Amino acid sequence: MRRFPAGVAVVGVELEAERLGLTVGTLIPLSLAPPLVGFAVRREAALHELLRGAGRFGVSLLAAGQEHVAQHFARGVPPIAIWEGIAVRDVPGPPLLEGALGWLNGEVVGEVAAGEDTFFLGSVTGVEHGIPARPLVYVDQRYVTS
Repeated sequence: MRRFPAGVAVVGVELEAERLGLTVGTLIPLSLAPPLVGFAVRREAALHELLRGAGRFGVSLLAAGQEHVAQHFARGVPPIAIWEGIAVRDVPGPPLLEGALGWLNGEVVGEVAAGEDTFFLGSVTGVEHGIPARPLVYVDQRYVTS
């Protein structure tokens, strides 16, 4: 599967002043009517239980040139430093990253155990276009532009 390209996104969650973000390559559209997406999160990831508790999430669809952002949220940065040097949009709700192709807001409506991960099913409650750019893609264990 490492030879099959995947779009790169950061899922952000906020609950009781705790904010976390996690890079995912599993974001997929599931339905247009109603608008649904899905993504997998490792059960051991700090974001996993925070997402369950919050029930809401934000997704930043990363653009070419945001490899450093993808890497930042993929490597398990300690919570105290996770937002250091990261530009976040000034909007209510879960954190959304500046410079993205677009943003989704959603609510968790289901989950399925999937190996070491949980596959979260989300109802999309908001969509916004970002910059016109090429997407950031992950393939063969590296970030590339499409």
